[in-house]
Amino acid sequence: MRKSITLFIVILTILSGCQTIGQRTVIDWVDFIKWDNKMYEGIYTGIMADHKFIEKKLGEVKFKVADHVSDLEYKIKNGDAAFHEKGTNIYTIKGEPNLLAVKTSEAINGYNLYYSRDEEKFHWQFQDMHLEKVNRVEIYQDNTTGGTKRIKELKNLEQISQFLQIVKTSKASPNFQPNMDNGDPVVYEMVLYTGDPVAYKFSFQFDGHSYFWYPSDTAILSNDIQAFIPSN
Repeated sequence: MRKSITLFIVILTILSGCQTIGQRTVIDWVDFIKWDNKMYEGIYTGIMADHKFIEKKLGEVKFKVADHVSDLEYKIKNGDAAFHEKGTNIYTIKGEPNLLAVKTSEAINGYNLYYSRDEEKFHWQFQDMHLEKVNRVEIYQDNTTGGTKRIKELKNLEQISQFLQIVKTSKASPNFQPNMDNGDPVVYEMVLYTGDPVAYKFSFQFDGHSYFWYPSDTAILSNDIQAFIPSN
């Protein structure tokens, strides 16, 4: 599949993998948009904090490459997107010249966010956060249809501090294996708002015995987090 060093670099930076089915190559694309000769990649740990931060419509997706491109030597063009359909609106974000927003019904708060990897480093990990700025927390539960439902909102600063303390003091456990006796773990999303256009979003899970998440390696959360999870 890799016919040259150049192609090898392209696969590492644009594609997450590929497989051959019969005579057709199926590519696993990284979530990207190319616009104005810049590559933008999805911020998987961030969401639009509020619609008020949307600035203006920049343009529209011109071509969706997933499901349509199987040539590993395809040259990404301006207006190409990995997973968004042709005609999907692309927006700028107030105060964030290196970010783009794409409206989608699948994302919490309605937008997927993208950053220009040529202009700045990815800095939306938990360790990058200024936790003292967090002024609101939302907790969502994923459902079997692929959507999410908000189950808790924290605005009280004392409660927010208690929640963040549980998250901060999670214990690294890289060899942890979730209990699968009763099926897949329940998946939750924590959304941490700081007043900035991008709110941080991190997944955590419950296997019936332990709460765990992946700040880098697997880490175990105290069962005290159960106080913030409403009972069914």
